[in-house]
Amino acid sequence: MTIDARLDAVGIVVADMGKALAFYRALGLPVPADADGQPHVEVPLAGGMRLLLDTEEVVRSFHPGWRPTPGAGRIGLAMALPDAAAVDAAYAELTTAGHHGELAPFDAVWGQRYAVVNDPDGNGVDLFAPLAS
Repeated sequence: MTIDARLDAVGIVVADMGKALAFYRALGLPVPADADGQPHVEVPLAGGMRLLLDTEEVVRSFHPGWRPTPGAGRIGLAMALPDAAAVDAAYAELTTAGHHGELAPFDAVWGQRYAVVNDPDGNGVDLFAPLAS
């Protein structure tokens, strides 16, 4: 048997919707302007994908026994940027805004400028761009 499925969305459970949306807006995602107080937010992504954000309360409403996974970082996301300078600038902007810099920008052996910043819920968000050849 083969399941005919395609990845359509990535979901994140957030402790504070406003803080999470501010972070993803800072990354340039098209987060609806009036979404901060909503318990469920869908953000359209390139290629037809969607980022789904749900508050802990809304998840508990349909799954009463649900609890957050202990510790931070339940998922990881990777954000492609146009060039190495954009990686450095995004990392600086996000960490200056108070987000935790997990891994400062560096030139990776696999040919990318690479950095990691944590979102407000502790999920790692990789920032990367190809190095100039």
